[in-house]
Amino acid sequence: MTYINSDKEDGCVFCNRLNSPQEKDRENLILVRASLGFVMMNKFPYNSGHLLIIPNRHVPDLRNLSDEELLSLQKMLVLSLGVLEDLYHPDGFNVGMNLGRSAGAGIEGHLHYHVVPRWNGDTNFMSVLADVRVVPQHLRTTYDQLKLAFSERGIP
Repeated sequence: MTYINSDKEDGCVFCNRLNSPQEKDRENLILVRASLGFVMMNKFPYNSGHLLIIPNRHVPDLRNLSDEELLSLQKMLVLSLGVLEDLYHPDGFNVGMNLGRSAGAGIEGHLHYHVVPRWNGDTNFMSVLADVRVVPQHLRTTYDQLKLAFSERGIP
């Protein structure tokens, strides 16, 4: 609800983060910068470790990407799954993207994958009763753990 009710910044949130200095990566939750795409944490995660994989180029649809961009995003996806698996040992993952507002895209002009680690029994009553999500780890702590894990594996 915080995201839904918050004032929206001018321009594209992803382009704004990508174009900010690397010294602000922790503040902006950017974990990996590659030549054709980047990985960042979701500021309003569904679960701990909820990642976004985003092309550097501002495009709304997969069909607008080059073969090189598509391959780069897939490599970042594979890397992200491996990091999350090693660090958090989830029971599974939700991986996908919402293309278009009617499909649930909150940022529809700049496509992005969601990677959400899942654990058996990770749903609870809080989101039904209070419109809140319980995430068991502070966002900055999660960032620091993930940043180290990504840096140990290298950039695809």
